[in-house]
Amino acid sequence: MQKIEIKAEQFFELLKLKDTPMWEIFSQMIDGNEKEIIFLDNEDKILFNYFLPSTKEKLEEDRKEFSKQFSEKLANFN
Repeated sequence: MQKIEIKAEQFFELLKLKDTPMWEIFSQMIDGNEKEIIFLDNEDKILFNYFLPSTKEKLEEDRKEFSKQFSEKLANFN
């Protein structure tokens, strides 16, 4: 499995500048092999990781689940 390290702050700033969803970038990275994407802070400490699936169908399932969980967490803050 390939491991890819990403500086989280820079990555999300770039997404905002380009007005591109994270899931679109992930979709472009799919090549039939599973990858571990490791998000790092500015001190190279691991913030979180995501196992990029080998298919776009599984990615879409992950996106839906993420959206559901994110919405639930936002509802709990209100």
